[in-house]
Amino acid sequence: MTSNLTSEEQAAAAAVERSAATSQLRFATAGSVDDGKSTLVGRLLHDSKSVLADQLEAVEHASRSRGQEAPDLALLTDGLRAEREQGITIDVAYRYFATPKRRFILADTPGHVQYTRNMVTGASTAELAVVLVDARNGVVEQTRRHAAVAALLRVPHVVLAVNKMDLVDYAEPVFAAIAEEFTTYAASLGVPEITAIPISALAGDNVVTPSANMDWYGGPTVLEHLETVPVGTDPSQDPARFPVQFVIRPQTTEHPDYRGYAGQIASGVLRVGDAVTVLPSGRTSTITGIDALGAMVDVAWAPQSVTVTLADDLDISRGDLIAPSDHAPETTQDVEATVCHLHDRPLRVGDRVLLKHTTRTMKAIIKDIPSRLTLADLSHHPAPGELAANDIGRVVLRTSEPLALDAYEDSRRTGSFLLIDPADGTTLTAAMAGDSFAASADGAEAARDDEGWDF
Repeated sequence: MTSNLTSEEQAAAAAVERSAATSQLRFATAGSVDDGKSTLVGRLLHDSKSVLADQLEAVEHASRSRGQEAPDLALLTDGLRAEREQGITIDVAYRYFATPKRRFILADTPGHVQYTRNMVTGASTAELAVVLVDARNGVVEQTRRHAAVAALLRVPHVVLAVNKMDLVDYAEPVFAAIAEEFTTYAASLGVPEITAIPISALAGDNVVTPSANMDWYGGPTVLEHLETVPVGTDPSQDPARFPVQFVIRPQTTEHPDYRGYAGQIASGVLRVGDAVTVLPSGRTSTITGIDALGAMVDVAWAPQSVTVTLADDLDISRGDLIAPSDHAPETTQDVEATVCHLHDRPLRVGDRVLLKHTTRTMKAIIKDIPSRLTLADLSHHPAPGELAANDIGRVVLRTSEPLALDAYEDSRRTGSFLLIDPADGTTLTAAMAGDSFAASADGAEAARDDEGWDF
């Protein structure tokens, strides 16, 4: 098949085959200010040969202009002018690189408390989070906050990277004490898997190559762990969820009666012949066809984008959810969720918001804020009345329409939603339906609404 191809075409085909044979890992880095997140990312990119020559030359030039003899690898990710001037990370920096074993999508998130909301963005789709700790400072409040966010977002794998081991003489007791404290704390939040690795991002110890300075450590390097950690799930183990994004009605001579429902499968598997229920209406039908990239198929799975046709002409529009009749989610107008508030304006009882869930957006009211999480001891401050930026707490909402919602612990896609300011469209809060790791406060009475929006 390749005998008629040029050498360049054969090389390109081989590269595509190699890429197809490798898996993909989405991961995020987090940590307190100056713990070395950007340096770690830069070291990963540099030592894995994922930096282009002109990029490295630009970093070397920028480093010399700042009076540094060695290239500052943090500049590979800190792209904003303010980031370079202050030596901090402000925005989420996404980087894409690959090794022969795996492809990576990396989100380098900020360390400052006021930018914790950006970690929610970076970690919301991550399968692994790397939490950095400065070996000299140990576990601090921001470390606990990042562990709580990782647990809240159900990130299945967490790596504790104890950085700057060179500044504590590569002492094993220092690493062991930090690893024990963090592991105990994260495990109490419900983090399922924690791997602790001692590193020096500046010197390159245990990032890509094993460290000769820490022969007492026998575990993997950061890159080895990233290349070998299990990723992905079997779609057949999850119930199918298909949020409708667009209704296709050509109404042409060739297709006078065609009605297709387009969108991305959020979870599970769809098959021709499946009995399905359309929510929130509750009407039922059967899948008669699945169009994937212009080809008719008998089966499709998450996260494929497809067009589905049904046996019956139902009233279906954007925002409706198609699910198997025997595993359809419950619909409700009363929603309880664990949230991370992202906006500078506090979220208060009685606030009117827009709730965006998959492709559906509706009005909602904040009926109650039963509790706010105290990160130091994981206690719940009852009835705080409001949530400030970066606060994690419990919220009770009433929606204007029935909502088909899964528990977040069952589905990260269909168990999450956003709260949006109806006045200007800004995102206020990221929410995870169900209990997550937070406990509901008892005896909290929902606030009454008498100014409109009373559902």
